[in-house]
Amino acid sequence: MQKMLIGAVAVAALFAAGPASAQKMTADDMKWVNQCIDDNKAEPGATPAIVRAYCVCMNEKMDDNETRSITQWEKANPAARRACDRQAGWR
Repeated sequence: MQKMLIGAVAVAALFAAGPASAQKMTADDMKWVNQCIDDNKAEPGATPAIVRAYCVCMNEKMDDNETRSITQWEKANPAARRACDRQAGWR
């Protein structure tokens, strides 16, 4: 049941992000987004919907050829992190 809820939240978060995030997520994108979610799920205020929206936003800001994880990349790109925090309604 929890997996279905997380899946529903994931779909809702992708649609809630709007047309600006209309790019199709690949299996590789999903791998990185899921790792980001796992890395951030224990953060204060980390609801599943907020964390997923944040991680999807960060993934979309990254170049397709980036080799670092979202968590590694966000540390080197604080402006992108702040923008995704705001977009996701977090922090």
